[in-house]
Order: sequence, then structure tokens, then C-alpha cells
Amino acid sequence: MGATSGNGDDASGHGFSQPDTSSMKKAYARWAPVYDLTYRRLTAPGRRAAVEAGLACGRTILEVGAGTGMSLEEYPSDCSVIATDLSEDMLKLAMRKVREQGLGHVKGVVVMDGCHLGFPDGAFDAVSAQMMITLVPDPEGALDEFARVLRPGGEIILVNHFGADGGLQARLEEAVAPLVSKVGWSSAFKIARLDAWARQRGDFTRVGVQPLNPFGFFKLVRLRKAG
Repeated sequence: MGATSGNGDDASGHGFSQPDTSSMKKAYARWAPVYDLTYRRLTAPGRRAAVEAGLACGRTILEVGAGTGMSLEEYPSDCSVIATDLSEDMLKLAMRKVREQGLGHVKGVVVMDGCHLGFPDGAFDAVSAQMMITLVPDPEGALDEFARVLRPGGEIILVNHFGADGGLQARLEEAVAPLVSKVGWSSAFKIARLDAWARQRGDFTRVGVQPLNPFGFFKLVRLRKAG
């Protein structure tokens, strides 16, 4: 999970509010030293699935919201990976991993807002964003930016908690909503919102949803750009 800019307002009328930028930066500065210890095991299935999905698209990958860089360790040496995050404190730990582990496939670790990416059009085979899309003040705007830097035929790969449409899981999510909202996970954000974005654009198709452990709470969603 990485940081992106937020403004605290209701996100595009979809019924949940976003953390503001200053509070997010402060929160991640506090979390950075213990983040890996806390989340490494919990997020491992999602990291590995996201890396596998990205590699299926090609070898030039953008990691948005890369945080402390746990995913960077999962890529093979023949890749070209760039990692971005809004939190400088998180990325300092990512850069330490790159140096200490000799991750030569990581070509850049850059402080950057996921809603305003400083890369040319069509530069990447895949754009991966883990545990961050619900933190963005304008998720559709961020997806548009991911789409811009993605080559035709490439994929946006999202790993996140997406709310269930109904049933027991939806009731459980509602019960724990106050707790998970503190780390940016909102059950109000559903996969249907991604589908609506893709339909509105007309050049993206959802090509997969993969439930992940533990218990399918997190899911990997693949959105493919028309070739």
C-alpha cells in the first residue's frame, strides 16, 4: 500500500471520503518503520499475483503507490521496473531495499503523485497499483493517468479490497468498516465502479477478477487496454 494525494472530500459522489494529503503523509511517516513487519505476510498473495499478472504483459512495469517496495523484490532480473509513491518516508525504505539487495531491475524510485505521472504516453507494458486506489481523491482520474502511460494491449493491475455487493460478506464488511477505513480500505468502493470507468472510456475491458487470501478479502483486478 502506498500513498497518493487526497483532499478529504467525497470522492466523485460515490459515497466515501478520502484522507487529506497532509494526514496521509504524516500517517505513512509513522508507519514506514514498521510497515513491512505489519503487512508483509498479509499482502504477500496480492504482491505475487500482481507481479505475475504484470509479467504476463511484458517486462516494463510501473508500480504506483509502491510504498516500502515489498513488490520490487518479487520481480526477476530481466525486468525494467519504476516505483513511485507520494510518501518520501516510504520510498526511502524502498531505495534501501534496492541498494542492499542489488535489485538492478529497478530503474527508478521516484516521489510522485499517482494522479499526475511524469512519464510519456504508452511507456509501460503494465501499471500495477496495490492497496491504493481507494486512497486517491479522484480514482477515475488516476485510472485515466494509468491508461495514458500504458501501451495499447497492456493492463492496469489493481490489488485492493473491493466491497461485496451483498450477502454475509457485505454485512461483515459493514461491521468492520470503521476499522479498515483508517488504512484507506473502503467497502463503498466496488468493482462495478471500475467497470463503469471502463465502459465510459470505451478502450478498456475488465479481463479478470482473482480473489486472494486471506478469505478473498483482497482481489486482483485486471483492466486491459485495447490494442
